[in-house]
Parts: sequence; C-alpha cells; structure tokens
Amino acid sequence: MPWQLVCCEATILRDIACPELKRRDIAQVYALILQSEEARTVDWGKINRAIIARWSKSALEWIKAQAWSGRCWPKPEEES
Repeated sequence: MPWQLVCCEATILRDIACPELKRRDIAQVYALILQSEEARTVDWGKINRAIIARWSKSALEWIKAQAWSGRCWPKPEEES
C-alpha cells in the first residue's frame, strides 16, 4: 500500500513556516501532496504564496520542478 499524506494543506503550511526545513524538504512534501487523494482539494495558491513569502518566486519554481520530476528524493547512495 503506498504512503498517503493526510491534512496536506495544514502539513505543508506548517512545514514552510518551520525555519529548520529547507526547500528540498518542502519539495518532498509538495511531491507527496501531488500524489495524495487530497491534491484536488488543497489551496495551491495559498501554498505557493507561502513558499514565495518565505523564499522567492524562483524558489517556488525550483520546488515545483523538483516535486514534479521526483528529483527531490535522495538517490540510494545519498541515504546511507
């Protein structure tokens, strides 16, 4: 059974506000939301505005590209 993220919007907004988390961390959460059953109901505009407010518009584009492509996940050799 694949993983399923719940409370997607609240989760990513909390994570965006967390100063310890980096853009790659947010890209991973973004990717999980894209695969979630909640993807159609989250307020993407709100999420994207929160990303821009913390980082920048170019950071939003980077996060989205990483999430959509799957490059946000560590390669097997990076996990150890």
